[in-house]
Amino acid sequence: MRLLVLWIGILALVACSQSAEKSTRQKNCERINFESNSYVVCHFARASNNLGLFLKHPDGKPFGDFARLKTELEKSGKSLKFAMNAGMYHEDRRPVGLYVENGVKTGRLQKRASADNFGLLPNGVFWFDGTQAAVMRTLEFEKNFRTRALPKYATQSGPMLVIDGALHPSFKANSNSLNIRNGVGISADKSQVIFAISDGRVSFHTFARVFRDELKTPNALYLDGSVSKIFSTELGREDTGEEMGPIIAVVE
Repeated sequence: MRLLVLWIGILALVACSQSAEKSTRQKNCERINFESNSYVVCHFARASNNLGLFLKHPDGKPFGDFARLKTELEKSGKSLKFAMNAGMYHEDRRPVGLYVENGVKTGRLQKRASADNFGLLPNGVFWFDGTQAAVMRTLEFEKNFRTRALPKYATQSGPMLVIDGALHPSFKANSNSLNIRNGVGISADKSQVIFAISDGRVSFHTFARVFRDELKTPNALYLDGSVSKIFSTELGREDTGEEMGPIIAVVE
């Protein structure tokens, strides 16, 4: 009898351990350390219908912050699980460059070099359509979609952080240009979309190496800096501050 009770206890412990391990694996967002800096990293399945881009509230004005988006989603019985600002924008919060939301195109591809970060070529496009997702250099994106319909969602930004496994050629290891930064990459097996945001101010070179060396993403795109923010129900985090332009979100 005692032996039976002992075996039942062991099996219960194993089941609890496996359940805890499974729960840990299923976490989407986590904190990581890379060298002397900390980051929040979030993984989501590439083939997901829960991922979307959001710019304007039904009143015609940009959402601007996570709270307005969250409130609007709740009106239709939906909940905001994750969100992050999805690229650079003008003073009126219009996206800079190409932006496609639910199949509707706004703006156009920006291919010329300029003095700002967006024009630090090569820049790129993050796109997805519920079945696939990718980060591509702008000219590569243009070539791929020259003879077929644009994807359901796309946001152009720049510069590229990682290009086919190499850092952007303009990044300097000793740069003193530091900012809170956020970006997106695709896992090496192409199954995951990976978002990252720094907790502190980092250089482009350091931030790009997080994607290449720690997250192992062959291609990654810079989304924004200084105004970078994140919303995560898992982490109990909802950044506030300066109003944003486009927002990328996971909705349930």
